[in-house]
Amino acid sequence: MAKDKIPMTPAIRLLKQAMVDFTPHLYSYEERGGTTVSARELGVNEHQIIKTLVMENEQGKPLIILMHGDLEVSTKELARTIGVKTITPCNPDVALKHTGYQIGGTSPFATRKETPVYMEATITALPHIYLNGGKRGFLVGLAPQVVVDLLKPVLVGVGIKK
Repeated sequence: MAKDKIPMTPAIRLLKQAMVDFTPHLYSYEERGGTTVSARELGVNEHQIIKTLVMENEQGKPLIILMHGDLEVSTKELARTIGVKTITPCNPDVALKHTGYQIGGTSPFATRKETPVYMEATITALPHIYLNGGKRGFLVGLAPQVVVDLLKPVLVGVGIKK
């Protein structure tokens, strides 16, 4: 793939339609490499890489949580915060059905089904973040305010050290 040719994913279409500033970043995807690999490949701090996690409550209702790459989600605290009994990660097939994106390539933008989005509040304090652009090995760099403006996430404090 040519360096100047970026994938035209649903997420990219939405960002272009919204006329927001973003930078595309293609990198060599490694299976199970996660945010450690993407941070290394982009040469940025893992804290700036924001992972898109698809989870569900005890009734099977999906949600997206945006979290710093170097932190984990306290599912107990998230469940308590949003007033449900339990939160668990979706299995990859269920996550694909809800979002239209493969695990490792899940963007919070332009998901197949409208899904509530929760975002670790400290993400908004960063000047620049990197989120998945809708394909494995493809991140977009943008200001956190773009995420707030487009997705209207509920800000939460549920991040814990790995």
